[in-house]
Amino acid sequence: MTITIRSAEPADYEAVRDAISQPIAQANTLQLPYPSLETWKKRLADGTPEGKSLVALIDGKIVGNLGLHRASKAVRRQHVGSIGLAVHDEYHLRGVGSALMAAAIDLADNWMQYTRLELVVYVDNLAAIALYKKFGFAIEGTHPKDSFRNGVYIDCYSMGRLRFAKA
Repeated sequence: MTITIRSAEPADYEAVRDAISQPIAQANTLQLPYPSLETWKKRLADGTPEGKSLVALIDGKIVGNLGLHRASKAVRRQHVGSIGLAVHDEYHLRGVGSALMAAAIDLADNWMQYTRLELVVYVDNLAAIALYKKFGFAIEGTHPKDSFRNGVYIDCYSMGRLRFAKA
């Protein structure tokens, strides 16, 4: 099984929406149920000049997506990137997240001048936490009752990765 990573294109909107609409993927992101095609079409068409959207493909099918964007417009935080990641439910634990993270870190470290990467993850998303730790992220704090999911509040971890962190 070969995983191909490429930039997301505006024409990918339906496949990206379908991947992120899967029950597990949706539950582990901040996406609401029933996302419209028009929302995703606009999101991929508009993009951001200071960010990058990537998709992962297996046999030509989009099975995951990752956004890497500047965390803030503040001049003093232009070295900080923020990551959001989702993998289609049928492709969990097959290397899709790792392929997307490797591509994002290459972009961040070698092309976009980000020296700090940040993300948030639900405390019960153990597979994602393990993935992020594998790529050098550390838990930096907990946000109690950060998000509302399936009728209850859930805590999130803030995780960060420093490019020049001491080993």
